[in-house]
Amino acid sequence: MSLSEPTFHSEDIHPIDIVETLAEHHDWEFDRLGDDQIAMAVEGQWRTYSLTLAWSAGDEMLRLIATFELEPPAERLPALYETLNRTNDRVWAGGFTYWAEQRLMVWRHGLLLSGGQVAAPEQIDRMVSAAVDTAERYYPAFQLVCWSDRSPEEALRVAIAEAYGRA
Repeated sequence: MSLSEPTFHSEDIHPIDIVETLAEHHDWEFDRLGDDQIAMAVEGQWRTYSLTLAWSAGDEMLRLIATFELEPPAERLPALYETLNRTNDRVWAGGFTYWAEQRLMVWRHGLLLSGGQVAAPEQIDRMVSAAVDTAERYYPAFQLVCWSDRSPEEALRVAIAEAYGRA
């Protein structure tokens, strides 16, 4: 997801305005939920991810939440939670959690912009692409641990392996 256009010139631009412009640029479906929040659908290889970005002026933070449905059998929840812990130990920014009541796998990340810092479009673009890339990388591991009786260690080997070439 490289960003060649658009160019932003104002340092006073609202972070959600930047997200909206990026969504238009990438041709993602989006809905501006308010001045400080936007929801988008971003297509991945495994599935379409629902992303919500919200700006909190009080916290000076742009928060991203990416979700996808996951309905594991109840008896596999302990293995899923162990997989989540092991996964979160491997990622640098953000983290996964499972919202059992909503049956959603969730990736959360916050971009702190304290002291009047301004988010660059490249930062936000990278934040969105990192969320989708990370979800794509670990999606097979979550599937394996939930439905194939694989251990978290076995399932994560799939996510850790680097694929080369094209099928």
